[in-house]
Amino acid sequence: MNVLVYSGPEVLQSSLSRSIAVLRSTLSYVENGGAFLGLRAGATVGTSLFNVIDPSDYSLRFQDQKSGNTVYCKFFPGGEDSCRSVNIEAVQGGATASLLESGAVEFDGIETAQNAQVIARIMEDRKVVAASLQTSSGRVAFWGVHFETAVTTENTSLSADDCKIAEEKRQEVVRDTLRKLGLTLPSLNESGPSYALPQLLTSAPSRPEIVVQILNALNVQPPASFKDVNDTFNFHVASEAEELMQQCRFQQTDNLRHIVAFTDGSMPSRGLTPLFDIGQYYSDLADATSRAGCPMTSSSWGAGEAFMYGEVVTSTQTLLDKNPRFLSSLPSPLLSLATHQIAGRGRGGNSWVSPVGCLQFSLRLRVALSTIPPARLVFVQYLFALAVVEACRDDGVLGSLGDKIRLKWPNDIYIVGDDENEKATKVAGILVYTTFDGNDVDIVIGCGVNVLNPPPIASLASLIPSGVDRKLSMERTAAIIMAKFQSMWTTFLAHKGSFDPFMDLYLGRWLHSDSYKYDTPSPGGGYAGSQGFIDLQPDGNTFDLMSGLIMMKAR
Repeated sequence: MNVLVYSGPEVLQSSLSRSIAVLRSTLSYVENGGAFLGLRAGATVGTSLFNVIDPSDYSLRFQDQKSGNTVYCKFFPGGEDSCRSVNIEAVQGGATASLLESGAVEFDGIETAQNAQVIARIMEDRKVVAASLQTSSGRVAFWGVHFETAVTTENTSLSADDCKIAEEKRQEVVRDTLRKLGLTLPSLNESGPSYALPQLLTSAPSRPEIVVQILNALNVQPPASFKDVNDTFNFHVASEAEELMQQCRFQQTDNLRHIVAFTDGSMPSRGLTPLFDIGQYYSDLADATSRAGCPMTSSSWGAGEAFMYGEVVTSTQTLLDKNPRFLSSLPSPLLSLATHQIAGRGRGGNSWVSPVGCLQFSLRLRVALSTIPPARLVFVQYLFALAVVEACRDDGVLGSLGDKIRLKWPNDIYIVGDDENEKATKVAGILVYTTFDGNDVDIVIGCGVNVLNPPPIASLASLIPSGVDRKLSMERTAAIIMAKFQSMWTTFLAHKGSFDPFMDLYLGRWLHSDSYKYDTPSPGGGYAGSQGFIDLQPDGNTFDLMSGLIMMKAR
């Protein structure tokens, strides 16, 4: 069974009304037996006679013909900056949990309505904070707090031990809600740890000096610690890896970020990385960079050749951009990759969920502002998105089957359908964080690509027809993405951050390219065509489409 999940909007009022208009089309899905989960959402229950509602309330309306009730759903804005921790109590079983709240959410009429059930209350004032209801044929549930956000020491003041207990309780609350919506959940022993495991710092066998250079830049010689604003990093020598990993798999020992440094080109054993073959990744990277024609230099290394892997991390992005001293001290480029993230981040403060089969990583770059003017840094996200699309189309990944992989401005990658009536589905997303440091800029590119996710999640694997002998791997996909980006990045730097060398390719990979032709360069640097005008603007992060094409949120 599938569940439609919608999180309370963090968008402008004009965009919000359009988003809700799209969501109203999902009502038939619920009425025909589907399930709906609203996050940062409240509910009001009335009779079916009360059927006039102001569209400015941004409400969805679910009807239960059996009871005569109408359930009005309202989403409440609120970002992570305004969050505070609140204690909630589940009505059934009395389980308690500490969750994040970003403002009051209203529930009205739930407690007296037929086919309605209160899931949880705030312990302090006993206000309803979550409820589930039966509609005519489907089920709906609403949570007014951020029950989807993992409890970590990064977003609460709890100790590491208390965080572990709070996170276990939160996960049980999530599971209980999903069961109420009719889902059958995997057993707990099928999932990994709910806390971070040690990360392994390695380098390409052809560049054994890289790890030592990184340690020297950080001024640490393992065993040693590096304290920063958000985290303290404990560095270990390779000989400690087996025992440390065994201890951490058994229980969370402390709140430190453990990093094991493998110097002189040595590699972790496969027992340390059962879900990702680092040796195979480097072999695939060498092959991909050779095919991409990436230049080899003795003074610097390429994207992906300095590699930090963690089976479970809080967020590859947060570990870098929330620790400014650590970030600014690291040499560039550095790839941080994880099999599981427990607090991944998306665009606009959204959470990035990382189910099994999702390739998620962050790439740290540092470049002089004399090489790329500040106004052109916005092009980095377009460039990396293009590199991901080209990697998907590479013979080492999907080959010609990747023709359906397209760019959706500014930072998403979609699979298009066989015809214009088939809705495009998101398969990857990109988040770029920049911080200025004197005459340089630190760039952290976060990316998540659904590679091997099982249905119903859209993934690269879903494009491979049954019976076709093509096997995808996380290692090879990551390696080819790095090689494609390194080749483009070299050209990008040579042209002082100009996007001109990539514009034709970008337009050819654009989501709407089948419907809109752009073939005439404009005086301002954009492209004019039969349906309008497209212009990538570096100032203000805008994408100007004169015919209003950017308003088309879905095909």
